[in-house]
Formats: sequence, structure tokens, C-alpha cells
Amino acid sequence: MIPFKSFTCFYLFLCLGLLLAAARANAENAEIVTPPAPVIEASAYILQDFHTGKVLAENNADAKLAPASLTKIMTVYVVFKELGNGHLHLEDMATISEKAWKTAGSRMFIELGNQVTIEDLLKGVIIQSGNDASVALAEHVAGNEATFADMMNQHAARLGMTNSHFKNSDGLPMEDHYTSARDLAILTAALIREFPDYYRWFSQKEFTFNKITQHNRNPLLSRDESVDGVKTGFTDDAGYCLVASALREDMRLISVVMGAKSTNARASQNQTLLNYGFRFFESHRLYQGKMPLNEARIWKGASKTIPLGLAEDLYATIPRRHYNDIKAVITVDKKITAPVEEGAKLGSVKVTLKDEVIADKDLIALKSVDKGNIFRRLYDGVMIMIEKPDGK
Repeated sequence: MIPFKSFTCFYLFLCLGLLLAAARANAENAEIVTPPAPVIEASAYILQDFHTGKVLAENNADAKLAPASLTKIMTVYVVFKELGNGHLHLEDMATISEKAWKTAGSRMFIELGNQVTIEDLLKGVIIQSGNDASVALAEHVAGNEATFADMMNQHAARLGMTNSHFKNSDGLPMEDHYTSARDLAILTAALIREFPDYYRWFSQKEFTFNKITQHNRNPLLSRDESVDGVKTGFTDDAGYCLVASALREDMRLISVVMGAKSTNARASQNQTLLNYGFRFFESHRLYQGKMPLNEARIWKGASKTIPLGLAEDLYATIPRRHYNDIKAVITVDKKITAPVEEGAKLGSVKVTLKDEVIADKDLIALKSVDKGNIFRRLYDGVMIMIEKPDGK
């Protein structure tokens, strides 16, 4: 006969086990609920994760709108490209033309006929939003502003900015000069990714040139220590605009607000978007690029195995507190046969959250494998023929 105390303990443990199992089942089947994005009073806006490109909030994001000084993000991107390919150097001197000197609007206060370094002109554009500095850079890089605008449009097309067309470097009103909130997010992500060393200038709060100190027009740099850019803009046509980016705990978000009603509105609306994204979402690097995820069998090769991995880091943006619900499946092609070139697609990595695919990337060869010698090819040829249908 089982003692009463032993039976009671057994019963309690059984109930506890059933409760835990039920809790796990409920957690697995629980629906992911995320509060709706805030409503922003602006012509267009978008909130996007930098690493994954996942859009967390948007409205009218593809509308073609006047960008005002947000144009200068593309201006400096083109100049950064020229620096990167060696066609230009920070210490190079640009001679200030009459057109640059006379350009209206916000100014760096460069003087006619003077020579100014490319680095100072870039800071004059980024920090002081100098229209005169924008024109001076355009003329130095391309000879004239119209040709520079052609370069801007070429880069826009390459980046996939399908709702953009640029006619000048400073963003002053001009017919057929437009972009969209989504395109600006694409551009900003490219600028941060490709030029991290230059991007730091976007967080600089002031710049002194010609004994004149001007402050960065982005108030979020002082309000939120996680914000490190990017650019403000205003014209009567465009309204008040701001592209912001913030980094918190390895998660970077990019927000774009176009056509707000005031300087304070564009700042507070970007802050609202950023706070929403960081509060309700999280971003994780699941796999590191160029690192082996699998050693696959390769037939008729100079080696018996080949390392497989991803071309670049794989990130996932998910609702908060659902990291443990992520599942990843690695699929490798069967009967991989040499020769194989580095970068060849040989499988896939599929990541799901509650049965929804959130990432699907190619699994590639991380090195080349040449054909093996005649004996290896003959031996593997026989082994392939006698191998079981399931590959075992």
C-alpha cells in the first residue's frame, strides 16, 4: 500500500508537470501581439531596421515629395563614393565659384575665389547644411552641378531608389526634383553601412569655419544620446523634414519624417517613431557572414568536404520577447560535385517565427574546391552509383 504522504507528493508533481506542459503549449501557440505604430501628422514617414530593412511603421512612404536639404544626404554620399574610389581626397582644395558663393539659403559662409578643403566643405554640408558648400562640392567633383545631379541619379538607380530624381545638390526648390521617405531610408542605410568612418560627422553638434560657429540643426542629437544623425531640411514646398538614426544595444533604426508642420514636430515625431521601434522590437545577429555553418561532403574533389556559410551577417528583426520562438533550418544540396567556385549557391538557411518565414538566405561555398586526381574521381564515381537513395 502506497503511503499517503508519498501519494500526495506524487500527485502534486504530476499536477505541476501537467501545468508546465500546458504553459509551454500555450506559449508555443500564443499569437504575437504588437501594438500598432503611432500615427504621425506628416506628409510621409517610415521607420526601418538598419540591419534587416524590415519596415516597422510607414505611411505614404513611396510618395514623390520635395526633399529640401535631405537632398544633401545624397550629395555627401556621392562625395564619399569619390573619396572611397580614390578620385578625391579630404585634403584636396576646391576653388569657390561665384555660383557657389551666391547660393541662397543656409550657408557655410565660404568666400568667392577662396580655396577650401573637401573635408571642411563636407562638414559645412553635414553640420551647417550649407547650400554654398553643396554647390562647391558638386562643381569640384563633376565640373558643374547638372553633371553632378546625373551622378546622384545614377547612384539612386543603383541603390534601388525608384521614386527619386535629383536636379541639384542643395535641395532648393526645382521642378522634377523629388524623393520619397522609403528612398531616403534606403540611402541612409547605404551611407551608414558603406562609410562608417565618415558617418560620425553626422553626430557632430557644431562646426566653426571662417570664425563663424554654427550648430547642427538636428535637435535629437542633444535630446537622445542614442541618436547619431542624420539630416534636417525645410522649404515652403517640402515642409519640415528630418531623417534620424539611433543605435541602442546593437539595434539601429532609421526614421524619416517628411512634411511636418514645425521644427519641433519633425523632431518629436521622429523621437516617437524611434521609441516605438526600440520598445516593441528587437534585432539579433543570428549568423556571422563568411563563417562555416556546415561542412558538406563534396564528390570528386581535391578535398572530401567543403565549408558552407553565408555571404554576410544574417539578422532578424522580431517582436520583443519572442527570440526563443525563432527556428532555423539549414538545407544543403545533395551530391555536391567538384569543381566548385567560392560563392557558389549550395543550399539555404531559412529562419521562421511562428511558422512565418522572416529570413531566407543562400548557403554558399566559402572556398573553391578543384577536381581531385583521377583516382579520387573514379572512386567517388563508383561510390555515387552505389550510394543509397537517401544519401546515407
